[in-house]
Amino acid sequence: MSDRRYFLLVGLAAVLAFCVVLLGAYTRLSDAGLGCPDWPGCYGHLTVPEATHEIAAANQAFPQRELEAPKAWKEMIHRYFAGTLGLLVLVIAVVSWRRHRADPSRPLWLPLFLLLLVVFQAALGMWTVTLLLKPAIVAAHLLGGFATFALLTLLALRSWPGGLPTWRGGPRALAALALLVVVAQISLGGWTSTNYAALACTDFPTCQGRWWPEMDFGEAFRIWRGAGVNYEYGVLDTPARTAVHVTHRIGALITLLVVGALALRLLRQRVTRVAGALLGLLLLTQLSLGIANVLLHLPLPVAVAHNAVAALLLVTLILVNYRLWPGHS
Repeated sequence: MSDRRYFLLVGLAAVLAFCVVLLGAYTRLSDAGLGCPDWPGCYGHLTVPEATHEIAAANQAFPQRELEAPKAWKEMIHRYFAGTLGLLVLVIAVVSWRRHRADPSRPLWLPLFLLLLVVFQAALGMWTVTLLLKPAIVAAHLLGGFATFALLTLLALRSWPGGLPTWRGGPRALAALALLVVVAQISLGGWTSTNYAALACTDFPTCQGRWWPEMDFGEAFRIWRGAGVNYEYGVLDTPARTAVHVTHRIGALITLLVVGALALRLLRQRVTRVAGALLGLLLLTQLSLGIANVLLHLPLPVAVAHNAVAALLLVTLILVNYRLWPGHS
């Protein structure tokens, strides 16, 4: 396969991974994560049961969760897209292996790692259902989706026909720090979502009318709890959910300072000015969406957009770091 076709293949996979991230967010935020109580099918079918006798059989087989077709379709569409992405990553791994045999300088470890990651993502998807939306599993599944999108983007950059030149003299250490901060903030966002803590505070910039409300950080960040608990709609009490929410707000402030400083530094140089402007625009958009989620009580389009911009912010920082650090070709 030519370099151009390989690049287009990887680029297609990255776009599909972005769609999977959005569909996952839409499914989670629509409370459809348990729309199908089994895996990989749905009530024992490869599609959502529609015939009357199929629905009756499904409800009899899973009496603890009667079929809700709209939620089940959201879950299955997400699975269809994720399954297609998995097959595409498998194709990329096979093609990469063949290209590496012909030319050992071509990347191989990253495509193989992506394949392992997608397999692990499938397992996390299964555990998300079988362990009844356990926050640690759901958050790991969310981060795995972001990681898949980010690494496919990195592979696309490494496969760019003709290569991409390095931006010399840029703020490399600050760019690396900004990437770490955004990864941490996305993790906090996932923990906030999976613990249903997004509306623990419904005012801004205060929370529950105070700057420092009652919070329980011990319970808020307890990673593993007992098995057999249904975590749909959350199990944390108000002080614990508030602690999760406020921590995410503090993370947003740190992100604003660090990523904002990087955007300003990039704007000062002609060669990095476009990247700096894009980074600043995404940062301000993300902060605005976060505030809108609070004040508008988490409208679904805004909440999904918040996930989308987080993913775009992440890959923009990967691009910036890739161009700033030498030796990537």
